[in-house]
Amino acid sequence: MMRYLGNKTKLLEFIDGVIEKYNIDGEVFADLFAGTASVGDHMKNRYKVYANDFMYYSFVFSKAKLMNKDIPEFNLFKSKYGLDPFAWLNSRKHVPNDHYFIFNNYTPVADRGFFIEENAIKIDGIRIDIEELYQEGTIIENEYFFLLGSLLESVTKVSNTSGTYEAFFKFWESRASKLFEISPLEMEYYPSIDAGNLAFNEDTNYLLRHISGDIAYIDTPYTITQYASAYHILETIARYDFPEIAGKTGRRQNGRRMSEYSRKQKAKESFEDMFRQIQFDHVLISYSNQSLVPIDELVKLASGFAIDGDVKVEEVPYREYKNLNSSQKGEGKKLHEVIIYFRKDRNQVKSPLNYSGSKDTLLNAIYKELPKHVGTFVDAMGGAFNVGANVFATEKVVYNEYNPFVFPIIKMLLEQDKRKLIQSIENTIRENMLENTKKEEYLEFRKKYNYIQKTPLNLFVLHMFAFQNLIRFNSKFEFNTPVGNAGYNEGLKQRIMEFRAKAPILELQQGSFADLDINKFEKGSVFYFDPPYLITTAEYNDGKRGLKGWDSDMEAELLSFLRRIDKNGQYFMLSNVIEHQGKVNHMLKEWVDTHRYTVVEIGKTGSRYPRTEVLVKNF
Repeated sequence: MMRYLGNKTKLLEFIDGVIEKYNIDGEVFADLFAGTASVGDHMKNRYKVYANDFMYYSFVFSKAKLMNKDIPEFNLFKSKYGLDPFAWLNSRKHVPNDHYFIFNNYTPVADRGFFIEENAIKIDGIRIDIEELYQEGTIIENEYFFLLGSLLESVTKVSNTSGTYEAFFKFWESRASKLFEISPLEMEYYPSIDAGNLAFNEDTNYLLRHISGDIAYIDTPYTITQYASAYHILETIARYDFPEIAGKTGRRQNGRRMSEYSRKQKAKESFEDMFRQIQFDHVLISYSNQSLVPIDELVKLASGFAIDGDVKVEEVPYREYKNLNSSQKGEGKKLHEVIIYFRKDRNQVKSPLNYSGSKDTLLNAIYKELPKHVGTFVDAMGGAFNVGANVFATEKVVYNEYNPFVFPIIKMLLEQDKRKLIQSIENTIRENMLENTKKEEYLEFRKKYNYIQKTPLNLFVLHMFAFQNLIRFNSKFEFNTPVGNAGYNEGLKQRIMEFRAKAPILELQQGSFADLDINKFEKGSVFYFDPPYLITTAEYNDGKRGLKGWDSDMEAELLSFLRRIDKNGQYFMLSNVIEHQGKVNHMLKEWVDTHRYTVVEIGKTGSRYPRTEVLVKNF
């Protein structure tokens, strides 16, 4: 077995047991911090496997194991050379030159003792041979990665180290003195594997914004040890990119990718971001009591993203890690490994208020752009409250809405007992004989709302049967939308029952965005704005609802307010449209360019006149 920090080969049976215990099923399995790809390799006969790691040598292992169900045939190679490629590579004689990077930098030639000179020459020579065989077409892609993975694994068997490459022994260990030979990569062999297996070489938190599936296995670094430093020589052999190196151990200097999971101040918020962005139903996390984030804190964090807050913790049996349990790191605590399991709450609640301009179809695109940590989220122009309701902020979500008719409806939907509210809605519909397209009954009820009972409940019911669910008033604040062809149904009833905010604390306040006291919110709070769009026309910005329409003066006021947020050390996200049907919001465009804010296209909305929606943010 390859010597590798955090290798999960001995844990595979236990992972299988957890999957079986909780009846976890699915088709796509992701090994998100793959390392040597032992977990993905073990799962490739049951699932389509996605493996990811930001270290390139790990990507090589993943490609080698996930693209091959067995040792490759090497048909082209054998027809050309008449023998097995491993025998051929081991028989080759190599003469070192200035381009033999390992020989020139990691042997006594460079006053470093990672490899004896003879072995370093073989490593360099075979690495170059493998590249040449691929470039000339003698081996194909899956064979190339299998040979390269085999080389990397074989290198670890003659390295003069305790396992990592952060230091070398001052003496020559017996394993390091053995003559180097490349041997086939150790992996699991199966009759068949899924042709859709994929390997990625990305930051996991970035990748999770672009993939989805059923089961995600997470094995982040536990400690401050950076794999970019611990395995820098494997990275160099895999890339063979002649990096700038320095120091006693010759570490790579350019392009080293450091994991935030190994930084005490960053690890917890990286987990928060991962849990928020992960689009897999089942989440399994390997962790330990000696990790940077205490297990109880990680479980509490996970509960905010789990269905019903339910998180399971399974402790790895002593026998699985008996070689590690003597460890007294972590303030003298013996090492205990666990698997944390939860089902991700991927359900999005949809507001029962059918309000124009709602972002329910763009929620995923908006959430992908959130910062890693969201303590407080302020839905500053909340409308139907689709965006804020679905954000899990670790502290609280604030719903703010200017419209004095919309705010009481949302307050009612969130705070009243759901069953009693539904009973009141259904009684109102029945008593007023409201049905789809029944004009006379609708007009009578509209009159009742305008002159007798102007309540949030009646307005909510009225809007259900109104044309396109428009909430529109005349200058006397009389509801004047004509009858439509919609109404009350089981789907809307279910939305009422499920409507809630996902954050632990919800605050509701009515007023203009300009009235928000940003100094009451901590630095790093996230403010989201979804104003009427200056260059598009809709019932919420035409000034015909008895309320002031949206104009250039209000746009300028909003942009000025966003600058205040930026200067105050807080984050903002602004939904808007910069160009539409030949018109340009020059004020917004120039403001964005001047302050160099980030603009992200998040999708198209509108069926008749599609518009490209953008998100402007200051982070």
